[in-house]
Amino acid sequence: MNTRITAAAALAALALAVTGCSPDEDTDSKASSTPSAPASTPTATRDAAQAAGIPPKPTGAKRAELLRALAAANPDVVKYEDKAIDAARNQCSAINGGGQRLDYVAAQRFTYKDVTTTEAQGKQINEALKGLGFCKV
Repeated sequence: MNTRITAAAALAALALAVTGCSPDEDTDSKASSTPSAPASTPTATRDAAQAAGIPPKPTGAKRAELLRALAAANPDVVKYEDKAIDAARNQCSAINGGGQRLDYVAAQRFTYKDVTTTEAQGKQINEALKGLGFCKV
């Protein structure tokens, strides 16, 4: 019986020694000594998007020009400007990646909420994106 208590005490002492636990130890020091995954940086995110064929978000005159071109293909798609910009950027990924059925994909990508885009309008959107040079990354 004494052997069990002694063995249990020895194991407990060993566990404390190995983990370095003590009641006075600050938990923050443990957290800082633990390696963490590298944080995603804006540069890394931008590089990943560029590698996927996605251009940066347009601003100012380029944004206005893109929205006008999209509205010419389907006036409803620009009701939600941010969605239209995101859809255009993502469509560039399909265009730059050599995707198949691009007109169909554009029609699907630019159909959201109460906006419906036909395949013919999807073709016009693709032509506008290419004509503006928007998808060049």
